[in-house]
Amino acid sequence: MTDLGVGLIGTGYMGKCHALAWNSVAGVFGDVERPRLVALAEVNADLAARKAAELGFATSTGNRRDLINNADVDVVSVTTPNAFHAEMAIAALEAGKHVWCEKPMAPLLADAERMQAAAARSGKVAAMGYNYIQNPMIRQIKALIDGGSIGAVNHVRVEMDEDFMADPQSLFYWKSEASSGYGALDDFAVHPLSLLFILFGHVETVIADMVKPYAERPLASGGSRAVENHDIASVLLRLECGISSVLMANRSAWGRKGRIALQIFGSTGSILFDQERMNEIELYQNAGEKAEQGFRRILAAPIHAPYDRFIPAPGHGLGFNDLKIIECRELLSAIRGERAHLIHFDDGLRIERSIHAMARSFTERRWVSLLES
Repeated sequence: MTDLGVGLIGTGYMGKCHALAWNSVAGVFGDVERPRLVALAEVNADLAARKAAELGFATSTGNRRDLINNADVDVVSVTTPNAFHAEMAIAALEAGKHVWCEKPMAPLLADAERMQAAAARSGKVAAMGYNYIQNPMIRQIKALIDGGSIGAVNHVRVEMDEDFMADPQSLFYWKSEASSGYGALDDFAVHPLSLLFILFGHVETVIADMVKPYAERPLASGGSRAVENHDIASVLLRLECGISSVLMANRSAWGRKGRIALQIFGSTGSILFDQERMNEIELYQNAGEKAEQGFRRILAAPIHAPYDRFIPAPGHGLGFNDLKIIECRELLSAIRGERAHLIHFDDGLRIERSIHAMARSFTERRWVSLLES
């Protein structure tokens, strides 16, 4: 792989994260060529030009089709709102580009299936933006589990909570529209599902409940609009490997800023992790003197690769954007034909099927098997 040309569609929250990753990946890892930041697309030409200058892209456009058809672009980052993912990712794949698409794949399962089919036809790398799986401490958890440090895992609980929709007076915006998806399930729960997949595999059966804490939200122009999806979801799951699991997601949890809490229980110990304290895990092992047993904290350090590519000293800590840089490096490995720690569209579609099974379970008030979806 030489002289890789990058195109970025969208420069909001995750668009900027992608841009920072593309700008930093060569400097952080040192074993990949610096990508060429070829083109940036936004909703209009003026915004695109301003963002291209800020983020280091050579050209800009207010028409995403121009970017997709640009012969100098080899890989496209899709970081737009959920409803646009399918159209853009499929167009890029059909134009012969690799695709790095933010989660979820698409609000409609049929669109996610079309994305996966387009990826399979193209032969190109098509990866999802599940950056939390890139945390070196998640990799360490996997190593502990695989090494038998807590025995046979029998139960997992995972929660994802934030409070950006906790205020009932917050204005209505696109995340409360049905066109964006089910709400907490596909906006949030896909991230815990990505961790469950990396650590234990895919979901087999589910039963779910969803809650709409605020039926309406105010409009900037006055009046209000009905909220069209659910900000809270609670799910019981059985994983394909037989492990029981509980998943809870809440976009209206006052005080929670970026919490993904994992509790993993085994026959000889437990592991705890919280994304708000993303540079540490807690390990309990039922061994040694009973009077001295307890959870011990393990801090991220250079021994937990690829932490060492960022910081040479333990305990200093990585951040959210660093995970995106790691993900970008994994994407480049995949494009080079190497094995990569990513969630490609095939497994991304399995996660999407889990979400739709949960929604079906809520509607039909019963356990749903993934074989039904």
